[in-house]
Amino acid sequence: MATFTGVGSHSSLLPVSAKPSRTRSGHRRASVLVRNAISVENKSLKLDKSEEIFTAAKELLPGGVNSPVRAFRSVGGQPIVFDSVKGSRMWDVDGNEYIDYVGSWGPAIIGHADDKVNAALIETLKKGTSFGAPCLLENVLAEAVIAAVPSVEMVRFVNSGTEACMGALRLARAFTGHEKIIKFEGCYHGHADPFLVKAGSGVATLGLPDSPGVPKAATSETLTAPYNDIDAVKLLFESNKGEIAAVILEPVVGNAGFITPKPGFLNALREITKENGTLLIFDEVMTGFRLAYGGAQEYFNITPDLTTMGKVIGGGLPVGAYGGRREIMEMVAPAGPMYQAGTLSGNPLAMTAGIHTLKRLTEPGCYEYLDNITGQLVNGILDSGKRAGHKMCGGHIRGMFGVFFTSGPVYNFEDAKKSDTGKFARFHRGMLEAGVYLAPSQFEAGFTSLAHTSKDIEFTVEAAEKVLKRI
Repeated sequence: MATFTGVGSHSSLLPVSAKPSRTRSGHRRASVLVRNAISVENKSLKLDKSEEIFTAAKELLPGGVNSPVRAFRSVGGQPIVFDSVKGSRMWDVDGNEYIDYVGSWGPAIIGHADDKVNAALIETLKKGTSFGAPCLLENVLAEAVIAAVPSVEMVRFVNSGTEACMGALRLARAFTGHEKIIKFEGCYHGHADPFLVKAGSGVATLGLPDSPGVPKAATSETLTAPYNDIDAVKLLFESNKGEIAAVILEPVVGNAGFITPKPGFLNALREITKENGTLLIFDEVMTGFRLAYGGAQEYFNITPDLTTMGKVIGGGLPVGAYGGRREIMEMVAPAGPMYQAGTLSGNPLAMTAGIHTLKRLTEPGCYEYLDNITGQLVNGILDSGKRAGHKMCGGHIRGMFGVFFTSGPVYNFEDAKKSDTGKFARFHRGMLEAGVYLAPSQFEAGFTSLAHTSKDIEFTVEAAEKVLKRI
């Protein structure tokens, strides 16, 4: 269940002999070095190759990255350039080893580079990477998604969460005949023009309220409200009667930090949208198949009209999807007049990775395991923060979590912005030096996986305790 406080038990740091090793030359030695260097002041994390590669990248790529939050702008220091991943671990180009709590921003729910998924991908690869035509694998993954997600009777695969949200928004407008939408401050639904209004994720991390290059006309029909404020939503409906096509939200916010809905908030949204002939869209790109096999809508027992998905359903490959009631989805071309297309949509590699990832998640005990280890992690960090005298709060649901450097509670983006981001930056750097990789922003959720072990959690909590005492 979601929590905001907690007391965890603590174990001693793993001895060197028990620390996970890598047979590749140099990784073990680098791992021991970095994990003994917890002090922020020591700056003993060696990133010479990362620095060299990133310096070159800045001449080739805007800001040196292909997605803004990777640039470490809000935490400072040198971005990490990675070489390989496996299970709960990542290795950078300098040979440093980290326990990973980013999970490629969510997809790696069964762990990085899973052997069974990789084996299936190799077999699929032999047949080709893209057909640009139908393949059986699309049916197989579609059947799994439809069987799992309560709101989905038909699904359209795309290539990213941004595409999925763009498609769902266009479909909602086409189906209702209305143009206005309501989104929530701090919720991020990709970088499409209509959504870049009070957005979270990298926009929040870089301190940008919106983006240059977005025409006023593109956002003129976008209305915003604070997350968890149902009264603000009611006012928007009253002042825009018969004009609102959809309400879209992250049912659990992951792009302004980890923020859970207040009891009754999602139910109230469901009621008010039904009363007004407005579609309710759950953006489950992060929460889908992570909070429960049927997503947040299963976890909270609230069925939206449309759902957007991504991350987990591609098992680490680029993928997105949107789905909903048959009568709505049959408006999508070629069944209906609402046009949306994509050359690589439903490509066999992404479908294969998704199929085998979801198959793993149907095994008994998966979500109970995620809930247990994530609870230990969050409670351990919060307990360490309390003992060190820090104002902190946080929580988790299954394999998704977050902590804020503020006393809280955090119910919306304005609450999240009260966090001490400078302190978070020092914490982030200290954890890096200890061999723990966290999202490089106070305003991003963290993720655990089935590959994380109790020793991983014990080590992380002990590292956090030492770092929190020193910052």
